[in-house]
Amino acid sequence: MRFSIGAAFSPPDHYVPVARAADDAGYHAIACSDHVVNLEELRTPYPYTADGSRRWEAFTPWLDPWVAIGAMAAATERLRFFTNVYVLPMRNPFLVAKAVSTAAALSGGRVALGVGMGWCQEEFELMEQPFGGRGKRADEMLDLLRALWSGEMVEHHGEAYDVPRLEMNPPVPGPVPVYVGGTSDAALRRAARHDGWISDLASTEELGHFRRRIDAHRAELGRQDEPFAMVGSPNDAVDVDGYRRAEDAGVTDLLTMPWVFYSGFTDDLQQKIDGVYRFADDVLAHF
Repeated sequence: MRFSIGAAFSPPDHYVPVARAADDAGYHAIACSDHVVNLEELRTPYPYTADGSRRWEAFTPWLDPWVAIGAMAAATERLRFFTNVYVLPMRNPFLVAKAVSTAAALSGGRVALGVGMGWCQEEFELMEQPFGGRGKRADEMLDLLRALWSGEMVEHHGEAYDVPRLEMNPPVPGPVPVYVGGTSDAALRRAARHDGWISDLASTEELGHFRRRIDAHRAELGRQDEPFAMVGSPNDAVDVDGYRRAEDAGVTDLLTMPWVFYSGFTDDLQQKIDGVYRFADDVLAHF
């Protein structure tokens, strides 16, 4: 199992120092979360808490994921990066393709695109993208992105996008894995068509249940023998034995904030860096 660090809610000046420490300590990746704006009042309830309240306070910094990834990639050598998750259908596909291909080219291919369909209708409206039909539109966007990343002269004629022959360069230096977030059956089926799935906080038992459902979808597609990443955030694993159980449940990539186990949800940069190294000694060394 590989280990990645979640950068959500961190102060901007923590990203690069934590990335350097993670690179040095042997972590696999850093995951960057995504929101463009945080509205004071919402019509749309947040779907990942029981009462619909958000997990973050107002004025929490949300960095642009691809700018942050570019900065961290320039300061590291082997560490990889992915988005957890990038709200794909809230964007123009050409700007997404350009941002991802630029990050891939400058990092030597050390990026993956983790996508979600989004939950905040008001944010979609501010970005001037339709909220309805976003899943179907995102599926078409992913086909278009892969074509644009080739660097070849391509065209695309779909329901949402009609694209004349054109090219976008530079091409990506290698395949960009696409991971999909979400727990609906549509999200799990979408993940099965691509390269991986990203969980929300869930128990190890729940993660195993999701893995079995995804594996069944992949078998229907004849993809059961192809590599597939399952990025899990188990809420009941706190030690090597717990992470072994998560691995047995099908988690290939564990996403965590390692400093939380030693210093809580600290905003002290040195405590974070110390936690990155201590967790590597306590946990990563056993994998």
